[in-house]
Formats: sequence, C-alpha cells, structure tokens
Amino acid sequence: MTIEREMRFGVGDAGEVSAILLRPPDARCLLVLAHGAGARMTHSFMNEIAEELAGAGVATLRFNFPYMEQGRKVPDRGPVPTAAVFAAVRTAAAAAPELPLFAGGKSYGGRMSSQASAETSLPKVRGLVFFGFPLHPPDQPSTKRAEHLARVKLPMLFLQGTRDKLADLSLLRPICAKLGSRATLHIIETGDHSFHVLKSSGKTNADVMRELARTVAEWAQKIIKQESE
Repeated sequence: MTIEREMRFGVGDAGEVSAILLRPPDARCLLVLAHGAGARMTHSFMNEIAEELAGAGVATLRFNFPYMEQGRKVPDRGPVPTAAVFAAVRTAAAAAPELPLFAGGKSYGGRMSSQASAETSLPKVRGLVFFGFPLHPPDQPSTKRAEHLARVKLPMLFLQGTRDKLADLSLLRPICAKLGSRATLHIIETGDHSFHVLKSSGKTNADVMRELARTVAEWAQKIIKQESE
C-alpha cells in the first residue's frame, strides 16, 4: 500500500514549508521533487508525475518553496531557494534513510536543485533529475542558466520536449555533450515545456508521463547498481 504523508520542515529565517512524502511499498529510491516557478507542489503535473513515479518504484518528497508557501507569485532571490532544496534533502534523508536519494524537479525546481548542488554537495544525493530544464526564457535562446552545471559533480538526467520554448535543443545538446558521462538526455518528441505532445506523436499525455517515470526509475537504478559494484 502506497503511503502518503503530509509533512512540514523549516527553511531558516524563511519559515516552514509544506511537503508530501509519497512512498510505494516497493520503493527502490527517493526523489526530492521541487515544483516549477508558477506552480505549487500540488499542481496537476506534480501530482501526476509523483503517482507515476510511485508506480515505477520511486518514492517522492514534494515541497513548496517559501514564496509559494506564503502565497507570493515571485520566487525568492539569493540563498532562500537553494536553502529550501538543502532542507528538503535533509528531511527526505531522515524520513527514509534506507532509500538511495535523488533530487531535482520541474523547470525552476530542477534548476534550483542543480544550483544547490553546484554550491556544495547535497548530502547523500546520488543524482539530479530535470523535468524540463529551463535553459532560457521563452524564445530567448541563451546558455547562461547552464553555466553552473559544470560545477555539478553528480549524474544528471535531462528530460526535454522538442517543442520546449525554454530549452532550445540545439543549445542543450552541446551542453550535455560537454558534461560527458555525467549527463543523460532523454527526448520527448513533440513535447512542450509541460510535456504535452501532439497527436502526430502517436502518444497520449498519459503515455508520456509513464515514459518519464519509467526513464527516471531505470536511470536511477543504473546509478545505484554502478555505485554498488
């Protein structure tokens, strides 16, 4: 039976935030899953991907960033977002110490996770997962937001749609190539930033969510196996 547990944890002077731990009975790892810039941890994408990940044997800890918890629309600047990632990672490690730990999130949440990892090692985290890495603002191609990735020493999984206006693949592919074996890029054909696909893809949005979850689970298991050998 899948266990869903509501939690709260502190983020320094920014106060407490809400979190949800979703753990399936066959959990093989735990992913700290941060939300996008304009959506809470209970956004439909967050709910759906957490459920699909549970079905693939991946437990998740979703959480709100402080600005979202406080009902503000604009993300905090400075150290607050990365402090929230660190606090979420510590909370996840304490909640399920026996499970291998990963971190990441949707768009902004994934980028904050990588920035936290670039600043200093995320305790016990074995890899980072990006559900639509926001490489640049919509239709404004740039690579500045990826500069910190060179300082991330963990394996990274990039899940990207070919119609994602926040990540020109002609820019992201070379970045992943430069990161070498640390980076894995999984492409969703015709997927946009929310992973909605065109009918021409031959897939439904539900198919894509399952594909995303399965890809994360298989990638995580590969890393766990490599580290145990």
